Amino acid sequence: MIDLHTHTLFSDGVLLPSELARRAEVIGYRALGFTDHVDHSNLEHVLSNILKVCDVLNRQGTLRVIPGVEVTHVHPDAFGPLVKRARQLGARLVVAHGETIVEPVAPGTNRAAIEAGVDIIAHPGLITEAEVQLAAARGVHLEITTRRGHSLTNGHVAGLALGAGAHLVCNTDSHGPGDLVTRARAARVLRGAGLSEEAMDGVFDNSEALMKKLINGLGGE
Repeated sequence: MIDLHTHTLFSDGVLLPSELARRAEVIGYRALGFTDHVDHSNLEHVLSNILKVCDVLNRQGTLRVIPGVEVTHVHPDAFGPLVKRARQLGARLVVAHGETIVEPVAPGTNRAAIEAGVDIIAHPGLITEAEVQLAAARGVHLEITTRRGHSLTNGHVAGLALGAGAHLVCNTDSHGPGDLVTRARAARVLRGAGLSEEAMDGVFDNSEALMKKLINGLGGE
């Protein structure tokens, strides 16, 4: 399993990064993205600590961990500068907290995130066809999520993405150990979103390709 959207106690997760990584490795994970929630108040603090622990973890064991952030509940007008700052500070992976239907995310966030060049829009909710087409054109990945609540719009996201040729990835949005999933469980969620076997393979291939791009040059490689 390659999972590019998880949280630790540096935001609203419950585990130390090291413990989350260990639990993921034991159930067969190959790569894990630490993407704690950030805005202008905590970006430097969160990312500096995640970078430290990733440097250590990537020099031991087989699991590759990727330092990242999830830009969360930021006004659309401020999205671009914050994404740019995160990359300047060393974030390999930038995820946007998309317009899920179970939280009051500001309208326009999905488009602002795409225009800012994030790697993944998490739980994009009722993303529009035009936004999906823009994501496809700009190489921004759209997430199919295994997390309850956010997953209610998986079918909508999958249908539009497949029609537009946008890249899908499957992530857990894990906040605790019980949120991690096996690849088999992820495949069941993808099937539930209406994907064929061929399309499911494509999703896993997208995660593989993005992971390889992100880990290039990390410690332990």
